[in-house]
Amino acid sequence: MEKLVLKDKREFDIYPDSVQKNVCMVDAGREDLLVSDPKLNFPGELAEGADGKMYVLSKLDHAVADRLRQLFDWTAPSRVLGSRDKTMGVGDRLGVACDGHLRVFKKYPEITPILAQQSIRELTLTNRTFADVLDSATFAVFRNGYTTGFGADGDHVKTSEEVEYALNSGYTMITMDCSEHIDNSIDSLSKDEVFRKYERNTELESRYLNKSFDLGEGVVISFNEELFKRTVLIYADAVSYAEGIYKNNVCPNGKARADFEVSIDETMTPTLPEQHYFVAAELTRRGVKVATIAPRFCGEFQKGIDYIGNLEQYEKEMRIHAQIARTFGYKLSIHSGSDKFSVFPSTGKETRGRFHLKTAGTNWLEAVRLIAVKDPSLYREIHKYALVAFNEASKYYHVTTDLTKIPDVDTLTDGQLPDLFKNNDSRQLIHITYGLILNLKDDAGRYVFKDRMYSLWRTYREDYAQYLFEHIGHHASAILLK
Repeated sequence: MEKLVLKDKREFDIYPDSVQKNVCMVDAGREDLLVSDPKLNFPGELAEGADGKMYVLSKLDHAVADRLRQLFDWTAPSRVLGSRDKTMGVGDRLGVACDGHLRVFKKYPEITPILAQQSIRELTLTNRTFADVLDSATFAVFRNGYTTGFGADGDHVKTSEEVEYALNSGYTMITMDCSEHIDNSIDSLSKDEVFRKYERNTELESRYLNKSFDLGEGVVISFNEELFKRTVLIYADAVSYAEGIYKNNVCPNGKARADFEVSIDETMTPTLPEQHYFVAAELTRRGVKVATIAPRFCGEFQKGIDYIGNLEQYEKEMRIHAQIARTFGYKLSIHSGSDKFSVFPSTGKETRGRFHLKTAGTNWLEAVRLIAVKDPSLYREIHKYALVAFNEASKYYHVTTDLTKIPDVDTLTDGQLPDLFKNNDSRQLIHITYGLILNLKDDAGRYVFKDRMYSLWRTYREDYAQYLFEHIGHHASAILLK
């Protein structure tokens, strides 16, 4: 690897893919630095090279990221959902996963990444900001010379304030989580209870009640009286809320500031195809231009493990959901897509290769698996704390983890610890406790795990990148039917 040598004898390895005219990135041991010509006006330390040239050495902070985005437009996110058929969100909760991600997308260039993808919940649990997440992506894109474009997703935002926070941070996609405006209680009501609760809406009745819609490809959507009234009671408020956010925040004055996704997947029961159609038709009628809609599919998409459910039913319903999306001109969004290998082939087939897939937690699991391999003692500490923290963490996630099925780590050899990541219950244990693990402090206010974890990930960053290349690459190859 080529080196930058300074007059004061300091030497840095240059990342070869980062070399641009008058600027590059170097490995400074515990951190990376940006090296630039003083004329480019990056903030930092002025230093003389052994060749007599003057350089500026810059720490990778927000000001440097902003300057990079000004000089190299490919290091800034863009709106890619509508212009690219295949997109994948790969939320990097730790800020260290993008090198591995970019290896995947260099191998599978037909998929465009959403590299910065975080929810408010994830930001809170990791003590990060939208700006920090985007800056990490920008630095990785520059370091790897990835010039073909990426997006940034303000994921699962719920309020106009959260939408503005993401947009003002430079995000190019908004995932509107409508869960707080979906009435989950309706599905448990009897037919008579539904009829009593329903308030007459002649406008909606004229459009849907006892009507059928032929979408082609053998797909016909029909609404009998009970289904129509249930659908209105469950989803009408969510449609109105999404419309308001779109027109007031995302697309004021008719000019879109970002791609818009409507998420209706955070519900207690699956989204029936008829209900998906109702949401899509109403949004379209009201002038809401969505890039993607995320229904809740049949079966269970639990965190960090494969699909739970009937694969034949999934494929049958996916075919209908995909036809609905094609009818209205948007892509299906598949949430909690981490490790759903059994449904990727049918998803790729039924969407005809036009999809948006979201992953996130699996990157964290691979990072902790690396700890189990490289520092078994540290992993044992983390694992034992996760067992203590599990009940608190489970308030944030729907999982069916059975802690009794997780082996006692004191009975395992160091070499057996990585095999815990083949155990679904153990995977979910580690998956959902990430925020508590990262934030745990001792009585002196020092992080118990976080600093040691980041130090290890820095030391073994090449191993981590390879882990992700293989694991996320498995996601890509499966959904691409390769």
